[in-house]
Amino acid sequence: MAAVEQGRVIFDNLRKFVKFSLCGNIGKIMVVMIGALLGMPGPLLPLQLLWLNLLADGLLGVGLGVEPAERGVMQRAPISAGASVFANGVGGQIMRMGLLIGAVSLGMGAYHYFTVHEDWRTMMFTTLALAQVWRALGTRTGTDSLFARGLLGNTPLLLLAMLVVVAQLLAVYTPDLNDVLKTNPLELADLLLCVGASALVFGCAKLEKIVLRRNASHVKIR
Repeated sequence: MAAVEQGRVIFDNLRKFVKFSLCGNIGKIMVVMIGALLGMPGPLLPLQLLWLNLLADGLLGVGLGVEPAERGVMQRAPISAGASVFANGVGGQIMRMGLLIGAVSLGMGAYHYFTVHEDWRTMMFTTLALAQVWRALGTRTGTDSLFARGLLGNTPLLLLAMLVVVAQLLAVYTPDLNDVLKTNPLELADLLLCVGASALVFGCAKLEKIVLRRNASHVKIR
């Protein structure tokens, strides 16, 4: 029984990592491609993309990999040996959340670009990084609320999320990193706008879980 439970936890965490990683990549691809079509010069620079991939995606993905077992993990139906990580609507969730991350980040950058705000790229870059933090926290559970599960239920992820936020602030407000990443220090109002916009990702994930809980008493993985 312990082996079966651990196997289910591993499968769940693998699925969470895939959901988180692909959502972020869809968002970045959307920002780069659509931003270029809109005439925005270099929506995200190569070093900024590398920063997001190594820092936000890499560290937060590691934190998701050590998520403890969810409630009722042993009450679910057995998992088929050929089960796909995209089964049971996971593929649709990835697309929806990936497009949302891209739309929020691109909208932030495009609005400020076309209103001739010189920090438009920094704001888009920061919104995308913070959106990944919110997405990682929202990915911790399948249908349960994060607050019902407890913020401290996965201490490594919480610490890594804090580290990513601090690192992103350093990328925005440290002169040396400004030079490397081509970022500009943001006004407090602009930073808070990035935080608020990125939090939409967490809010939408919470709404999606509410809908899932209403549609089924428990999640079945096949």
